[in-house]
Amino acid sequence: MSKSRSSQIITCKAAVIWGSGEPLKVEEIQIEPPKSTEVRVRMLYASVCHTDVLRARRKGDPVPLFPRVLGHEGVGMVESFGDEVNGLEEGDYVIPTMIAECEACENCTSANTNLCLTYPLSRSGLMLDGTSRMSINGQKLYHMFTCSTWSEYMVIDSNYVNKIDPSIPLPHASVLSCGFSTGFGAAWKEAQVKMGSTVAVLGLGAVGLGVTEGARMLGAAKIIGVDKNSMKKDKGLAFGMTDFINPDECSDKSISQMIKDLTGGMGVDYCFECVGAESLINQAIQATKEGKGKTIVIGGGISSVKIDYLPLLSGRTLKGSLFGGLKVKSDLPILFQKCKNKEFDLDELLTHEVTLQDIEKAFELLNQPDCVKVLIKI
Repeated sequence: MSKSRSSQIITCKAAVIWGSGEPLKVEEIQIEPPKSTEVRVRMLYASVCHTDVLRARRKGDPVPLFPRVLGHEGVGMVESFGDEVNGLEEGDYVIPTMIAECEACENCTSANTNLCLTYPLSRSGLMLDGTSRMSINGQKLYHMFTCSTWSEYMVIDSNYVNKIDPSIPLPHASVLSCGFSTGFGAAWKEAQVKMGSTVAVLGLGAVGLGVTEGARMLGAAKIIGVDKNSMKKDKGLAFGMTDFINPDECSDKSISQMIKDLTGGMGVDYCFECVGAESLINQAIQATKEGKGKTIVIGGGISSVKIDYLPLLSGRTLKGSLFGGLKVKSDLPILFQKCKNKEFDLDELLTHEVTLQDIEKAFELLNQPDCVKVLIKI
């Protein structure tokens, strides 16, 4: 296999944020060559995830790393790579992942988790060696988890890269790198939704619609979507939702009670919290069946939450999830194949598109009621 090791620093444009709540500025930055286990990628498309929005807009970020180039969903082409990288060539299409799979550690050899111990989820905003390959006017730039997709180029460790079939539409590949896959995986790997079961999904964004699609494919008999935006109803139906609840249209009842009303008073077998709202966690638990209901928490943005104890004591389960429990080498290629086979209608997710230069507009579009996912054309 040929090896591609570029020694050139690349100057390119990226969306830089200098502090929480500050606007993104498209500026020229410098991208260093990849080190031995790293890959430099020319980005083609990226997309906006709720987690990126939280990092950009929320004051009091638990990990306030600035200046920073955000973005962890995207797809690009390998430009160069280090001499210890195997399985990749120049020109290969790849997506970044926030987690890795070494296939050898205690967690990777377990069927119960997708969180690799050898290459863990990075919260430092830096490469594995504690340094950065991105800078602006000599100042170090932090990235988002393992990468920075809101840039024309980025460097990422090869353990957090997944090669894709070039026949997969690139915009679809971008949303498979986090949001939709996270939801689909939560239904498939975390909850292991059973045929004929009942499901509730709180929040019908890209993650919630991924849950809905996963539950449909696994044969759930009833899939209840819950969202305050009634324009999400048609999106939910497109991915297999059977019932829709807008909690604002029935303010005298709790969400959990409305879900029970649709399930003969029993509640659902599985409830997925996809918003990251403290007030919804207990509602999700209470919406599940006594003795065996499972609640899967996927939404980010909560630092702490007070849990009602009695519903859990009554035999219900509460479980957290990162990347939907998907292992990136073992499971993610299955989703790629489904995408290639057109089993997912991912065009339903991609409601808006902006250029990198107009990335601030993406945040405005997210407030539009018909917006699900904003694609960024690099």
